[in-house]
Amino acid sequence: MSGDNESDDDWFESALDDEDGDSEQTDTDDASAIPSESDAAESTSADTGPFATDSDDGSRRGDGSPFDDTGSADFSKDGDSSPFDDDGSAASGGDSSPFDDSDDDPFRSGSESADADAGSPGNGDSGGLFDDDFATAFESAGSGDGDSGSDFEEEFESDIPRVDIGIEGLDQMIQGGIPQRHLIVTIGSAGTGKTTFGLQFLHHGLQNGENAVFLTLEQSHDAILDTAGDRGWGFEEYEEQGQLAIVDLDPVEMANSLDNIRGELPDLIEKFDADRLVLDSVSLLEMMYDDQSRRRTEVFDFTRSLKQAGVTTMLVSEASESNPFASRHGIIEYLTDAVFILQYVRSDTGETRLAVEIQKIRNANHSRETKPYEITNDGISVYQQANIF
Repeated sequence: MSGDNESDDDWFESALDDEDGDSEQTDTDDASAIPSESDAAESTSADTGPFATDSDDGSRRGDGSPFDDTGSADFSKDGDSSPFDDDGSAASGGDSSPFDDSDDDPFRSGSESADADAGSPGNGDSGGLFDDDFATAFESAGSGDGDSGSDFEEEFESDIPRVDIGIEGLDQMIQGGIPQRHLIVTIGSAGTGKTTFGLQFLHHGLQNGENAVFLTLEQSHDAILDTAGDRGWGFEEYEEQGQLAIVDLDPVEMANSLDNIRGELPDLIEKFDADRLVLDSVSLLEMMYDDQSRRRTEVFDFTRSLKQAGVTTMLVSEASESNPFASRHGIIEYLTDAVFILQYVRSDTGETRLAVEIQKIRNANHSRETKPYEITNDGISVYQQANIF
């Protein structure tokens, strides 16, 4: 359900501008603390050594060094005190260790210390590019907010005719709907409601006066009518009115005669004036071919014939056993325009829920959030405003 809400491409430049502003403020603060360039140089030179002599109030004691002119240390004034104070610089008093946990590095220059202080989150400044400004830029890119991509506040305009899936909550996750004549695939493991997903897609079109075709390789004609009848969708009536065609095919026969079907299908769709088509499932068709290259070629040619027929098509596919976000053979998702993922999500407490995710939709903005859904007697309902757990 493809085109994401793209964030402003200038967010990185804006973040850099904010960083420059913070640097200017830091420079101003440093200027007040360092009266002149000559004093700054002297201070830097003094701080660079491991034996800085400034006391806590900024004044100097004695001659500024714990060592006399002969190079020997004079510890007579403070008895057992260490020549190093708590921050690792030279001091004339105290019992502190030179190897404490202070953040001040005695081997760091004064300019480095000022830069670190300016970018630290503990002071009053807003921080560097990778602190507060980065978080702000990340949010402005549309990824920092949990609701980003779910609500489309801007006015939507498009010259491309679009259709709704017909699933409550899911349609609200797609801005404007899916472009007509798109090829869609719904991928999911057993029990995730793939067939119901496809039938509900057709039912929505039938309610709006569209014609629909359901091709099944797994179930019989009567089984499809029973499934739709249990939900009150009245497929028998639509079939009698000539709006719906349900065709059950043997997958082996379809594979053996795929060339003929591929050639005749566009004409049949045009004669029936079909607006929507569902194939359940493409995985059985893929399994008919042992050779990977031939499998891809046959499936590609089949999907191309559906595109040429000008019908909005939904293919149902089994998920990979090792990856719930991929189809069984990893082919069909690359040949389609839209991909929906139906999956089980388990919490740390063992609770299991069904969740839907829109992996891609070409020429459409859509949410990339994973949302819970339920399969009820009325079909599938997606809780677009809810979180999974």
